Amino acid sequence: MPRTPPGQRRAIAVLVFDGVRLLDVTGPLEVFDVARSMGAPYDVVVCSPDGADVTTSSGLRLGVTRPAGAVGVVDTLVVPGGEVLVESGAPPELLDAVRLLAPGARRVTSVCAGSFALGSLGLLDGLRATTHWRHTAELARRFPTVAVDHEAIYVRDGRVLTSAGVIAGIDLALALVEEDEGDELAHRIGQDMVVFMRRRGAQPQLSVPARTARPRRGLFRDLCDHVAADPGADHSLPALARHVGLSVRHLSRLFKEEVGATPAEYVSSVRLEAATALILAGESIAAAARRSGLGSEETLRRALRRSQPRPGSATGRHPAAPVRRAGCCGC
Repeated sequence: MPRTPPGQRRAIAVLVFDGVRLLDVTGPLEVFDVARSMGAPYDVVVCSPDGADVTTSSGLRLGVTRPAGAVGVVDTLVVPGGEVLVESGAPPELLDAVRLLAPGARRVTSVCAGSFALGSLGLLDGLRATTHWRHTAELARRFPTVAVDHEAIYVRDGRVLTSAGVIAGIDLALALVEEDEGDELAHRIGQDMVVFMRRRGAQPQLSVPARTARPRRGLFRDLCDHVAADPGADHSLPALARHVGLSVRHLSRLFKEEVGATPAEYVSSVRLEAATALILAGESIAAAARRSGLGSEETLRRALRRSQPRPGSATGRHPAAPVRRAGCCGC
C-alpha cells in the first residue's frame, strides 16, 4: 500500500451517526490525538452525513465538526459501529457519506458493526473482514461474498481494515499509527493510554478466561484469574491446590465441574494463548515458550501443531481455543 510521504499531514475522518457506539468513536480518536501530541502529522475531523451533532447509543450528544460533503479527500476513513447498523441496516444518508468519502481514501476502516455499512456498499465483496463476535454470523449471512473471520481482532485486506468491537478499535488505530509512524511511537501511545498489551489482528477477540464458562464459586474465579495474571508461574496441580487450600483430588473434581476442563487443560490453554500473543508481538518461539510457562521450544511447537485443524476438517480451533464457551462475556 502506498505510504504518505514523511511529514505530510494525514487527514483522518471519523464518520458518526445517530445511534453510534460512543467508545467505537472515542477509542480511535484518543489514539490519534495522543499520536498528534507526540508529533505525528494527523488532522482528525469528526463528521456526520449532514454536519449535525449526533446522539450516541448511550444517549450522549456528540459534537460534529462538519458535514461529510465538506471534508474533502482523506487519508483514512473510520466508520464506527452501532447496533442500529445490524438491527435496521445502515441509513441511506450514512451510506451516501461513505460513498462520498471512501473512493479517495488511502485506507477505509470500520470498528465493530461499522463493517455492515461497508458491506452494504459492496466495499467488502471478495475480501476478508471481521466484526464483533456476536455479529460475525450475521455479517456472513447478509454478505455471502465476504470471507468473514469469526475470531480476529482486526483484519486487513488491501486498503480495507475491519475490526471487532469497542477496545478492538484502539488496537486497530494503534496498528494504523504503527504503519504510518513506526512501532516505537505506537508503543509509546500504548504506554500513555495504559494499554495492558497491544494486540495483533490475528489474536482472538475473546481471551481464554473471557470465553470459558465463568465459575460460580468465587474461589475458582480467583484461581482462574490467578493463572491468567501470570501464565509462567508454577501452576502445577499441587501448587494450585495449595493456593486455594484444597486437596489435589478435591480441586480436580470441583474445577472440572465449574470450568468444564481439568486444571491442567485450563493452564495449558492460557499458556498457549500467552505464547501466541508473544510470538505475534515479535518474540522468538524459544522466548515465548519460556515466558509463557510452556518451557521448551519443542513443547510449544507440539502444542501449536495440536491446535491446528486436522486435514479434511471444516473448521479449526484457535491455538488457545475455549474449553467451554460461555453464553456471553458481558463485553
